[in-house]
Amino acid sequence: MVSNWQIQQTAQKIKQGAVIAYPTEGVWGLGCDPWQVAAVEKILALKQRPMYKGLILIAAAIEQFDFILHDIPATQRAQLETTWPGPNTWLVPHQDRLPYWITGEHDTVAIRVTDHPLVQALCAYTGPIVSTSANPAGRPSANSRLKVEQYFHGCLDAVLNGALGGRKSPSLIRDLMTGRVIRPA
Repeated sequence: MVSNWQIQQTAQKIKQGAVIAYPTEGVWGLGCDPWQVAAVEKILALKQRPMYKGLILIAAAIEQFDFILHDIPATQRAQLETTWPGPNTWLVPHQDRLPYWITGEHDTVAIRVTDHPLVQALCAYTGPIVSTSANPAGRPSANSRLKVEQYFHGCLDAVLNGALGGRKSPSLIRDLMTGRVIRPA
């Protein structure tokens, strides 16, 4: 069992620019503070992922995304609220409220309110964090801490130990404006 103290310590490390690994709903993830370019660049280097692809942000509650969502239509906000927290990632217009190293070449940003209790607790302290699968490009997503260690031994600043959420697939990704499914669950 992870203590609140351990969550707070990990949150503090994130705020200081750390790159961490943590369990998500279905696979292990890599995360950092999205406003710290050096941390994001480290994740991209570890994953061998180009910046132009963009990254997903996760949060503990929809209110943590108000800086992006405050001017979307009420019907679309209601759609988000009915699917969160949970395994639903939405592409929403970012209107240049996020840096390029998060959005890549896209006019939208991928966001999700997690229902994983450990990650919710972490994001309650940090605000939104980057969430990308813990694997180098082209390799299977890490489904255990051991696999995270095999992929990234000695390269991470912290590992928040815990159990996966029990889902067998990554989250569904949809475009909020069009409803188009980008990645099925």
